[in-house]
Amino acid sequence: MSANKISTRDVLVRPLINEKSTQLKDKLNQYVFQVALKSTKEDIKLAVEKFFNVKVSAVRTSINHGKKKRVGQTMGQNPNWKRAVVTLQDGQAIDFFAQA
Repeated sequence: MSANKISTRDVLVRPLINEKSTQLKDKLNQYVFQVALKSTKEDIKLAVEKFFNVKVSAVRTSINHGKKKRVGQTMGQNPNWKRAVVTLQDGQAIDFFAQA
C-alpha cells in the first residue's frame, strides 16, 4: 500500500460501464473504474487483483475535473474524480453481471 494509507476496500468506487468502456473491454481487455482520488496505480492494481481474482498487466489513471454549475446566482462545482483504465493479462476477464 502507498504512503497515503488508503485501505484496499476504499480504492475502487465503482466500475464505469458505458459504450466506450464496453468497446475497450471487447477489443483490448481493459476495464474502467472510478477510484479514490488519493489512490496510486499500485493501490488500484492490488485492489482489482484482490477483489476480482485476476492478474493485472497495466494501469492508466486520469483525473477528471468537476464541471462548474450555476444555480441561480450561485456558482458551484462538482467534485473532481479519478478514473483508472486497468488492462488484464491474456485469458483474464471480469464479469460485472454474473448471476450469484
